Amino acid sequence: MSLASPSTVRNYAELTKPRLLPLVLMTGLPVIGMAAGGPPSLGFGALVLLGVALAAASANTLNAYLERDKDALMERTRSRPLPGGRIAPAAALRFGLALAALSTALLYGLNGPAAAGVGLASIAFYVFVYTLWAKPRTAWNAVIGGAAGAAAPLIADVAVNGQIGPAGLALFAIVFFWQPPHVWAITLYRKADYEAAGIPTPPSVIGDEATRRRMVWYTLGLVPVTLAPVALGLLGPVYLAVALGMNVWFVASVLRLRRERSDEAARRTFRVSLAYLFSLFVAMNLELLVR
Repeated sequence: MSLASPSTVRNYAELTKPRLLPLVLMTGLPVIGMAAGGPPSLGFGALVLLGVALAAASANTLNAYLERDKDALMERTRSRPLPGGRIAPAAALRFGLALAALSTALLYGLNGPAAAGVGLASIAFYVFVYTLWAKPRTAWNAVIGGAAGAAAPLIADVAVNGQIGPAGLALFAIVFFWQPPHVWAITLYRKADYEAAGIPTPPSVIGDEATRRRMVWYTLGLVPVTLAPVALGLLGPVYLAVALGMNVWFVASVLRLRRERSDEAARRTFRVSLAYLFSLFVAMNLELLVR
């Protein structure tokens, strides 16, 4: 099969988990608008986002390579390119490493070794700390993996400003604290899948009810974290109004999940969590755009 064939391109693109990349870019974009002295040029901003996207794509591809055997055991992942036999493991590994090299080179060209180092560190953390160490060993892997999933604002901040400042840290914290209740919602209605693959999750280790209880506390704790950009003077009333409304919705969804104790309630909370994060970052970008 030719490398240029549409099916081959589609299979390689699927390794990068393209449905996640828009959310990654959305979380990195506001930092560019918060850059000291005003946002950079459109071309520079686009290159920063490309560097962020390549780093995320590399991490996702290498994760798919390392977890191909476990993916084959799970209903929701067994049709992916590697367990489905549509791409050879060695080819996927080369592709993931090439994406890492491209991301590192691009970020280095934009703002030197600091930007390249943060991007490369985010890939290494996702691959070695989360995928290889935490995920197969601890039920709290979503907490540890949250650091890798929240890396986009840090990469964007250092690529634009040469250092990580309040904007990058504030947006990192939002994604970091959002990720556990988001992932735990999945583990509640996909518990059998994770157990089949030998991946520990809170529902399997501490039980469904204790997991729901922790989701409530995490979601309540997320409220002040999402309001931090306003307290720091980074954002104003538009974002504040959206953040308050979305926090009420997310907390209400998790409280409903604890009352109903059903797979459908967990699926609903998962969908709410996605809409929640997406809405927060859309509000950030809209407010920065009209300033």
